[in-house]
Amino acid sequence: MWTQTRLDTTINAGFDGAGSGGRGGAGLSGGGRGGRGFGGRGGRGFGGRGFGGRGFGGRAPQVGDRVIVRRRLPDTPGHLTDVIGHVVSLDPLVVRPQSVGGFVSDAETVEIPAELIQVVKVLPPRRVRNSEIRAVEIATAAAFPGIEHVEIDGWLLRAGDGITERSNSAAPLGASAGFSPVPIAAIQDFYQRHGLPPSILVPDRIAPTALQFARASGWSFGPEIVVMTRSLQPAPSFSPPAGFHFEVLDAPTPDWLDLYHFRGQPLPEHALRLLQQEIEGHLGFGAIRSDSGEIVAITRATITAGGDEQYLGYSAVEVAAAYRRRGLASALGAAMLSWGAQMGATQAYLQVVATNEAGLGLYDKLGFTEHHRHRYAHSPQ
Repeated sequence: MWTQTRLDTTINAGFDGAGSGGRGGAGLSGGGRGGRGFGGRGGRGFGGRGFGGRGFGGRAPQVGDRVIVRRRLPDTPGHLTDVIGHVVSLDPLVVRPQSVGGFVSDAETVEIPAELIQVVKVLPPRRVRNSEIRAVEIATAAAFPGIEHVEIDGWLLRAGDGITERSNSAAPLGASAGFSPVPIAAIQDFYQRHGLPPSILVPDRIAPTALQFARASGWSFGPEIVVMTRSLQPAPSFSPPAGFHFEVLDAPTPDWLDLYHFRGQPLPEHALRLLQQEIEGHLGFGAIRSDSGEIVAITRATITAGGDEQYLGYSAVEVAAAYRRRGLASALGAAMLSWGAQMGATQAYLQVVATNEAGLGLYDKLGFTEHHRHRYAHSPQ
């Protein structure tokens, strides 16, 4: 029988980054093989299609999830095969093989006896290439560059306010970072000079050596973060709710800053200044005002390059306490998507902690789907 205990022991047992693709370049992107900078195409690098998925802790599959199941073949000792598709039932485990691109098919279902199952892993709703994961992470890094950032062996080392992980961690963004040893001496030296504890970004699939290093070295992991994306083609439309209007500011006003928080806490003044730092892209500060002129909802928005795409990213959505439960967070999200498309963005991304079910539900309604996941690992020192 397929039991929860059996499931818990198998979802973590593999797929930490199987397979390797083309040689790729050593830079973070740029044109051709291994160009420099945040934009451009960059090489295919480590992973090819890989197995990927949600990585790290994983979770138990549910009916409708897209999964990969590694199973033993009956009467053929030592031979394994994989089934990738959508869960039809859990007891027994029945999977319908997917169609091209990871979509639901009408193929004949496959029942997999529990005694033959080696590993089960939940995958994103559609197939995501390693190059696409890298592109989104490159666009994110460009949106949160920190005060100082340097490239070392395919890693981007960033130091900023010491508060937000996105601006204060080393990120494996170059194609070479996926299969090369973590440059830990350089990382430790960089953060020691800045008076910060070393932290590294560990995305799904594109950085298996980083994950292996962090685990072997006893580093602690932060919460799993879901990176969600959606297309901005065709451009979404937006109409403000009655009694409110939407605007994007070139710089945050004092009342915009008064509403801004990071994980529920107000930021110190030096951290607030970093929000306005110039980036390699376009920066805007979205706001919904009441007809009386009060700012009642805010978000920070960026448009940065990743691979062949221009990515809208928005973060730190905040609604004033007196105006919550009126749909303003959804309205602000829709407004930002419309604005991003008008500004030339072709894709949108955002990040939400995996345990934030309300946030996941909100962004699902705005058309976002899970793209990949990542975590930050922190040195025990």
